[in-house]
Amino acid sequence: MSGEKKLGGKLFSGGGTLAFVLGLLGVGVALYRLAFGLRASTNLNDGYPWGLWISFDVMVGVALAAGGFTTTLGAYVLGWKKYKPVVRPAILTAFLGYALVAAGVFLDIGKPWSLWHPILMWQPHSMLFEVAMCVMMYLTVLFLEFSPNLFEGLGMPGAAAFMRNPIVLWPLVIIGIILSFGHQNSIGGLFLLMPHKLSHLWWSPLMNYWFYLSAFAVGLAMVSFETIVSHRSFKMEQPMAILDGLARGTAIALAVYLGARFADLAARGNLGLIASSGKASALFAIEVFGLGVLPMLLLFSPGVRKSVDGILWSQVLVIAGVIMNRFNVSFLMQSGARTSYFPAWTEFVMSIGLVSLGVFIYRWAVITLPIMSHEEAH
Repeated sequence: MSGEKKLGGKLFSGGGTLAFVLGLLGVGVALYRLAFGLRASTNLNDGYPWGLWISFDVMVGVALAAGGFTTTLGAYVLGWKKYKPVVRPAILTAFLGYALVAAGVFLDIGKPWSLWHPILMWQPHSMLFEVAMCVMMYLTVLFLEFSPNLFEGLGMPGAAAFMRNPIVLWPLVIIGIILSFGHQNSIGGLFLLMPHKLSHLWWSPLMNYWFYLSAFAVGLAMVSFETIVSHRSFKMEQPMAILDGLARGTAIALAVYLGARFADLAARGNLGLIASSGKASALFAIEVFGLGVLPMLLLFSPGVRKSVDGILWSQVLVIAGVIMNRFNVSFLMQSGARTSYFPAWTEFVMSIGLVSLGVFIYRWAVITLPIMSHEEAH
């Protein structure tokens, strides 16, 4: 028998109703984009072919959904069993996150009806091909990892027990971790081809690995964030031992990531760019010092880790830092284009709508399916 239970409660109440309404607005804009095209629904141009949807819905979305592979790595591979209560909610969040990433890609590419092409028309030398295949396969793996909870909710205990069998579950966990390493790296690798266009405070021949390391840190931060918020929303006692461990893990992951970036800047003789690059220097200082070094120091502090709010707001800074990193790389710090870009209102509405839709489905899932741990549910 599993260790999870349904939380129950009202689906349409307060935040649930708001998320549903915003999700409907996002669906409306998505239909408008499919009917009238990218030119009518976005401010994208030849100088900036990737805007808010690719930056936020895809690049940020993939990073924020990294909690799935970080928690399965800790709980199953490293044997840190105390984190098992947050594995199922983390897998649910990752599955929803990657499903929304797929929706974002579908709506952003010029020919959405060609989304299936990578499955049959292989381009093994293309980074985009690797990203597409890894994301499609990982989305499938996440669904299979989540399926025991779905089967139990549908009254199919035999199917749930089969999917929980270590002979089935362990290969899925290992494949999921390998695929995550592949596509988190590859998304950063997309920018290796543009050293002439991206500030060298961000561009590096190793920048694909910085994407992976930062995803590791923000994955732990997102699991911590969603654990605190969901426990408050359903009036459950906060699991302080788990939150403390996630906070220490985030701080260590940040230290490795930031240390690697500074070492890379020093090795390439680019440390001076931190103070001499004008707008790039300001954005780098906010991203790295304000939203990287500061939350790392806070999360290393035992006093901060004793406070739920201290952990929550420190992890929010970590999440904001990785979001800003993806925005800086994808268009804020690119140069050379003769045009400018600022997202249209429809781009904002659809991105907010996709996130709201994910929040609404997550709420429905924890209310109606056995996902939250017995130990955490009272």
